Amino acid sequence: MAEKSRVLVIGGTGYIGKFIVEASAKSGHPTFALARESTLSSPAKAKIVEGFKSLGFNLVEGDMYDRESLLNAIKQVDVVVSAVGTEQLEDQDKIVAAIKAAGNVKRFLPSEFGNDAYRVHAVEPAKAMFAIKAKIRRLVEDEGIPYTYVSFNSFAGCFLLTLAQPGATAPPRDEVVILGDGNTKAVFNKEDDIGTYTIKAVDDPRTLNKTLYIKPPANTYSINDLVSLWERKIGKTLERVYVPEEQVLKNIQEAAFPLNLMLAISHSVFVKGDQTGVEIEPSFGVEASELYPDVKYTTVDQYLDQIV
Repeated sequence: MAEKSRVLVIGGTGYIGKFIVEASAKSGHPTFALARESTLSSPAKAKIVEGFKSLGFNLVEGDMYDRESLLNAIKQVDVVVSAVGTEQLEDQDKIVAAIKAAGNVKRFLPSEFGNDAYRVHAVEPAKAMFAIKAKIRRLVEDEGIPYTYVSFNSFAGCFLLTLAQPGATAPPRDEVVILGDGNTKAVFNKEDDIGTYTIKAVDDPRTLNKTLYIKPPANTYSINDLVSLWERKIGKTLERVYVPEEQVLKNIQEAAFPLNLMLAISHSVFVKGDQTGVEIEPSFGVEASELYPDVKYTTVDQYLDQIV
C-alpha cells in the first residue's frame, strides 16, 4: 500500500475548506492547515480548529500573504489544496509562486469548487470571477505544476437547502421563484461528499492534470423536477413564479453585491446550463462517482428528507 500524501489545506476553516480538512484527516492523510493569527483569535474559527484537533491534524501558523510562512508550510507536504474564498482567488498566484519555489509539491488543487471555469457562459459579475479562476489555471499550467481541478457544481447547503431561492434560509412552502423555464438541469452535492471526493483524487493518477467533475446521476435535477419532489415530500403544491431570462439579466444589473453575483451564478447554472452542458472527455476530465463507486454520497432525495 503506497504511503498517503501529506496534504496542506489553505483556507481550511472556510465554508468548503473545513470539509476537505476533515475528509483528509479521516482518510489517513497527514493533514496540515494553514491558519493566520487572526483566524485563531476568532471564536468561531477557533472552534473549528478545536474540532480539527480531535482528528489529529497539524496546524501551521502562517499566511498566504507572508511568503516565508507559506513556503515553510508548503515544504512540509506533497499536495496543496486551496479553498480560499472569492475575494482571494486572484491572490492564489502567491501560492503558485511558493509551490514553484519549494519544488516538492506533487499536486496542486486551486480553489475552484463550482462550475468549470474553462466552460461557462456567465455574465458579470460572475464572468469576472470565473475569468480569475481560469487565469490561475493557466498560470499553474504555464509553470508546469501538476494539478487537479475540482468542479463540484452546486453546494447543497447553498442551493438545495433553499431550492435555489437567493437570500432564503429555508426551502419555500408557499411560492417558489424559478429562473428561466425551470427545465435546465443542474447538479447538487452535499459539502462533506465534495470533501470526500476531493481527497480521493489527490493521490489518484487518473485525476492528474485533469478536471474532476462531481456529477452523481442521482444528484442531477432540473428546478421543476426539484420542486415537484419537494411538493411530494411536504404534501403541498407551491405557486411557481417563472422569471424569463431577459428579466433575470435586468435583475442582475440592478442588484447590489453580493446579490448580483448570486443571481449571475444562478443564471449560469439554471438558465445557461453550465453544470450539465459539458460533455466530459477523457482528454480533460473524469467523473467522480464513476471513479469512486465506493463513496456512498447523499442523494438529492435523501437531502430533502433531512430538511422536511
